[in-house]
Amino acid sequence: MTTDPTDLQHIVKPWQPNPQRTYIFTSANLIDPVTGTIAKNTTVKLSHGFVSSVRTSEEGVADKVDPEAVQVDMRGKYICPGLIDSHVHIAAVPGSLSLREMKEMSNHQSILRQPSVCKSMLARGFTTVRDCGGASLALKESLQEGIICGPRLFIAGHALSQTGGHGDRRQQHDPNECCAGHVNGIGRIVDGVDQCLKYAREELRQGSDFIKIMGGGGVASPTDQIQHLQFSDEEIRAIVTVANNAGTYVTSHAYTPQAIQQAVKQGVKGIEHGNLIDENTAEMMKQNGVFLTPTLVTYATMAAPQFSGFLPAISEKKNREVLDQGLRALELANKIGVDICFGPLHYAQSKEFAIRGSIQTPAEILRSATTTPARMLRQDNFLGKIAPGFAADMLVLNANPLDDITIFDRPDQHLLATIKEGRVLSSRWSLLDAEASHLPKIE
Repeated sequence: MTTDPTDLQHIVKPWQPNPQRTYIFTSANLIDPVTGTIAKNTTVKLSHGFVSSVRTSEEGVADKVDPEAVQVDMRGKYICPGLIDSHVHIAAVPGSLSLREMKEMSNHQSILRQPSVCKSMLARGFTTVRDCGGASLALKESLQEGIICGPRLFIAGHALSQTGGHGDRRQQHDPNECCAGHVNGIGRIVDGVDQCLKYAREELRQGSDFIKIMGGGGVASPTDQIQHLQFSDEEIRAIVTVANNAGTYVTSHAYTPQAIQQAVKQGVKGIEHGNLIDENTAEMMKQNGVFLTPTLVTYATMAAPQFSGFLPAISEKKNREVLDQGLRALELANKIGVDICFGPLHYAQSKEFAIRGSIQTPAEILRSATTTPARMLRQDNFLGKIAPGFAADMLVLNANPLDDITIFDRPDQHLLATIKEGRVLSSRWSLLDAEASHLPKIE
């Protein structure tokens, strides 16, 4: 089925792809991240961008074969739900040799490089990502409409930060003051309850799916310390009220127990990083249903010898403060039963699996990149599983990640294809072609 070139919708938006094909994958090993088990000799049918049926050989006769369907004999290859990265900054594009150079990059340069970042995520198996500051509604819509190729995108818009907080990029010798709501890179400067109310609403008006706040000090910011608290209780509570009224949630950048506990007490439902967490704080998060998204590989990457000089001296010192504690925090949170999501920055997505593998089991890590973030995104009836009615997001693998989760660290060797919304958008497998062209075929 092809799009009628005279159709008005096609004329207005000529980039829109043709309707999804129907795919029938047979003889597959289906991975269930919930139980951590494999269903052998499974048939999975995809149609109209959804999973329409899942059958094992023991469940009887399959549906009548669709003559238009693309049938693929999987030959025992593994099918896994598409991965979800819960903490990216797509606007932090490659191409800079230092943090300062990255911050000085023009918006035009960043925007033109973002499609490349999105495409590379698919090639690593990530079909959904959650951007925690910097990605725009325009980018999200471009991905939805097929203008550019990339994962499904949930956005925070601009992260809310106090003056001098983690979202304020001004150097200490800069005497220029920011006006209320000033956008400063991936952040927006807000002070006081009134500004917090107004600009949380502004972010939602401009398409944010959730609200991100800078609740504590950060590595990359020039004028704060890791241990600093950055909003008053009243300010955080105001932002949470706005999010709750809109049916969404707030997540907080925070490292220390003090910053995390302050956020949780005011109703924040997500913590980003959390490297310095202690047992009492982890227990509080567990009791309040708060999600933790560590980003361990980010600090290890910035501390690597080949990245020497990327961070200024003051940030290198702060990076060392949080680097060594990251694994301990993950181990503690995992032991207590905190909901943990997978969240490395995009350029290091395929290196986080091995780091977490020293603490978590392969099944736990896989859940952190599928079903757990689906719950955090409030999409647990649509994402994270291969089941009827769910989005047709899945990966074709030549090895079992439940035996060795680090196969995701080597996508060029083990990830055969990435399917998003029923379209094969990336493929290294000779038996399955990527849908690279939307042009109708001719004889």
